[in-house]
Amino acid sequence: MGVFEEDARRAVGLAILSAFVLPLLVSRLAFSARDVVAATLMACFSGVWLATSLTRVWKPPGGLRILGVLNAVFAGFVLLMASVAGRKRALWLVLVTATPRFAVAALANLTGAAWVGTLSGVLGLLLAAIALYTAFALMLEDRRAKRSCPSAAAGRHHAVEGDLSVQLRNLEREAGVRRTL
Repeated sequence: MGVFEEDARRAVGLAILSAFVLPLLVSRLAFSARDVVAATLMACFSGVWLATSLTRVWKPPGGLRILGVLNAVFAGFVLLMASVAGRKRALWLVLVTATPRFAVAALANLTGAAWVGTLSGVLGLLLAAIALYTAFALMLEDRRAKRSCPSAAAGRHHAVEGDLSVQLRNLEREAGVRRTL
């Protein structure tokens, strides 16, 4: 966005290097909770953060153009994931915001146009704000066991409000549940 000088690119890369750790951890926890969509997304977000950071730190020849291609592919992937995240409306909102951000980041890295880079930064800040808000709203709802913020969370909290039969519904179709022993 033009906030830092061009020679600060390495410092920015080092600052965001740690950003890949948290999504990787969340991915592991989501896999344990059998949430394949969230787990896959978080693992991929982690990989994109790592690639972005290392490209900014090491400055390999053609690195920004390659990062642009990665961002373009990732934008398409995020759009596909948004199509299957419909029931998880909070996640869907983050993905719908992430798609144009990564598409514009791809354009910025491929063209080198400063105004496109600024637009990518603005969309990145918007994405961060929406992601932080939805995470906060979902945690607050989970803590209070009722809907308190407009997070667009789908449905009721069946694990909190439903009886045992509601919680066990479709259990036999869950990942890791075997038909026979």
